Amino acid sequence: MRLHNGDLFWPKTLDYSREFKSAAQIKDHYDVLIIGGGMSGALAAYTLSQEGLTIAVADKMEMASGSSSANTGLLQFSNDIMLHELAAQIGEDQAVQFYKLCQKAVEQLGVTAQTLSRDVNLYRRKSICYASSDEDAGKLKKEYDMLKKHGFPADYWHEEEVAERMPFRKPAALITYGDAEVNPFRFIHGILEHLEQRGVDLFENTEIETVEELEDSVEVSSSIGRFSASHVLYATGYQKPPIKRKIGSVINRSFAIATNRVEDLSSWEDRALIWETKRPYLYLRTTADNRIIAGGLDENVPEAPEDEDWITNRAEKILDEVQELFPDLPLSIEYQWGASFGESADNLPYIGRHPSKRRQFYLLGYGGNGTVYSMLGSHLLKDLILGVPNKEAELLKLDR
Repeated sequence: MRLHNGDLFWPKTLDYSREFKSAAQIKDHYDVLIIGGGMSGALAAYTLSQEGLTIAVADKMEMASGSSSANTGLLQFSNDIMLHELAAQIGEDQAVQFYKLCQKAVEQLGVTAQTLSRDVNLYRRKSICYASSDEDAGKLKKEYDMLKKHGFPADYWHEEEVAERMPFRKPAALITYGDAEVNPFRFIHGILEHLEQRGVDLFENTEIETVEELEDSVEVSSSIGRFSASHVLYATGYQKPPIKRKIGSVINRSFAIATNRVEDLSSWEDRALIWETKRPYLYLRTTADNRIIAGGLDENVPEAPEDEDWITNRAEKILDEVQELFPDLPLSIEYQWGASFGESADNLPYIGRHPSKRRQFYLLGYGGNGTVYSMLGSHLLKDLILGVPNKEAELLKLDR
C-alpha cells in the first residue's frame, strides 16, 4: 500500500542521503526485533536500546520512507478528541491519565532530540485552537475549564483578544502551552544514526515473510535471512498489521502543503501551532527556514491520492484557507502532497501485547498525534517487555 503521493518537503531538508544497512550479519539472537523503521520503530528502538537490550530494526522499504516522511511534525498534548469529550467517553480519571501521558511524551521527545548529534529542528511552541463557529466558542471554554481543573497549562481568548493577538478574528481560542514542532524526517534519521552508534542493527529493504512464536523465542523468516528474537514489536504505521481484524481502525487520507519562504512572520504570535474546532480541521505551523506547512481536507478514502490534479486542487484550497488567516503574507505553494493516515474508533492508539501471543507487541499510533503516541508507546512497551507493571497498558490494549 502506497502511503503518500506528491512532492514531499521533509526529504529535501536532509543535506545528504544515505542507506541504513548494518555491516554485521544478522545476529544469532536479538532481545527485540522491531518491524518498521519509521517514527514508531525508531523511537521504540531508541527507548529499548537504553535498557541494554540487543535490538534489530527491519523495514521492507527504506527507513523513514512511509507515512513518517509525510508527517507535518506538530507535537501536542491535546488530541483530536478534546479532554472533556474523552472524559465523557471513558471517564474523567482515565481521560486525564491519557492526556498526562501525552504531555509527558512531548517532554520526552524534547529530551530525545537533545541527545542526537543532528539538529532536528525541534522547537517548543504554544498551540492556538480557534473556534471555527460561534457555537464552538462554548466548546472551547468547556475544554479550557477541564484543562485548568487538572493542571494543564492553558488560556482562553475571547473574540477581541484573538483579533488583538493575531491577524484574524475568530469567536474564541484555546491556548495551550508546552507543545512543540519538529522536522520528523531529520528526527528519525538522527535517531537511526544514534542507534547505529549504539550497536543497533538496521535492515532496510527487508521483507518479513513468516512469524512463528515458540515457547522461548519468535522465529522470523525474511527476504535477507532468518531472525530469532525473544520479542517482536510491530511498528508498521498505517500499513496493514497482522492483527488488523482484531482492532477498530480506519485508514483515511489528508493533504498538506509547504509554502515559499516568508521573510516576515512577526504577525504570527510566537510562531504558535494553529488548528481549529471544525472537523476535518485546518492545521498549520512554521518551519526553521520560515515556510508555512499546512494540512487538512481529510477524505474517507484509504489510498493516498494518485491524481496530481486533485492533489493540486486540494493544495490550492488549503493555501486559500491559510491566506484567509494571514492575508498580508505573500504565499505560494512550493511542495504539495497527499498521504494516508490511520484513526481508531475510540480516538486512542493501539499499543500493547498481542491478546494471545505473549512475545509479540504492537505500537500503532493511530490518530492525529502519531509521534506523541509513538513516544508514550515506546515507554509503555518497554515496561511490558521488561516485565514492569504499567497501569496505562489496560487503557490502550489491542483488545479493549
